Amino acid sequence: MIDWETAVNTGVRLVRPGPQVSLSDARQAVSELRELSVTAQTHVRDFTGMSSPEPVGPAVVVDRPGWIRSNVDGFRVVLDPLLDQLGGERLNASPAGNLTTAVGSRVTGVQLGAILSYLAGRVLGQYELFLPPDPSGRAPTGRLTLVAPNIVQAEQELEVDSRDFRLWVCLHEETHRTQFTAVPWLRDYVQEQVREFLLASQVDAAAMVDRLRAAGEAVAEVVRGGEGSLIEAFQNEGQGEVMERITAVMTLAEGHGDYVMDAVGPEVVPSVAEIRRRFQRRREGANRVDKIIRQLLGLDLKMKQYAEGAVFVRHVVDAVGMREFNRVWESPETLPTMAEIRQPQQWIDRVIAPEPLAAGDAGDSGPSSS
Repeated sequence: MIDWETAVNTGVRLVRPGPQVSLSDARQAVSELRELSVTAQTHVRDFTGMSSPEPVGPAVVVDRPGWIRSNVDGFRVVLDPLLDQLGGERLNASPAGNLTTAVGSRVTGVQLGAILSYLAGRVLGQYELFLPPDPSGRAPTGRLTLVAPNIVQAEQELEVDSRDFRLWVCLHEETHRTQFTAVPWLRDYVQEQVREFLLASQVDAAAMVDRLRAAGEAVAEVVRGGEGSLIEAFQNEGQGEVMERITAVMTLAEGHGDYVMDAVGPEVVPSVAEIRRRFQRRREGANRVDKIIRQLLGLDLKMKQYAEGAVFVRHVVDAVGMREFNRVWESPETLPTMAEIRQPQQWIDRVIAPEPLAAGDAGDSGPSSS
């Protein structure tokens, strides 16, 4: 269904080059980012009270083509087994099999590569959950990646102190690494939600035509200045329920990262307030074409996740403290729903301070009388 090699080649061919810097400046940026990623580990651990059971090394620093290759590898780890299953169970046994053959996996690869080329110029860093097996055949637990050209370009455009900005970014990304290494079940939970989302798709010819029509309408609506995204257009009702859970956990993760990077900031990043102000202004000042692309790809939803998640974390920590907030990581059952993220007190009432049963509601401990 997807020609992965075509995706990589397309993305690498289309991606724009990074900012022009000297070789010595480039090497210095890579070295400092690796160093600051280790520094950030201590700050995140001390502030959150969360720690990884095993030592983690410095971040992997990549360029834009490297980020594209790495993400395609991650997609393959997650999607190949599921695409094979979907293809065998649905596509080959239905008219959609002919449709997919006609469209071609190379076309799908080109589309994916084009999207990745756009994102590769904007992502500052990420914690990669899904990696191919190492030479010994063991599946790595994850990897923190920083995209050096994008970080350098952002700090130049913002005209901020480079070391402060780099540490600020590292604090956010190291928080994500801490989330997934200190909470053993979280990675499997996210992977299972992705698996359920894909398996809930209805891949037949009629459904494909309907979704393509919906995608076209979504593009037209966004161009007119309305709401909508391609993600919403391509999901069905069953997938909507799973997407609600995925959105909730990612909103928590992104908001937690944003909260930590700003809360730790004043202690170790003297210019954090100015960085946040300029970064937010840059985020909101995109041109119209860029805004349309961002909305269609769901990137505006990600920005909303930062904001909503950070408000949730801040409210809970202010109300009950960091130790009690960390109960959010105990199990899938203690994760907040989207409704609770928007109303944090509901999560506190459910997880931290459930109301005691009234005496008359407690039930009889002995045999009932008649």
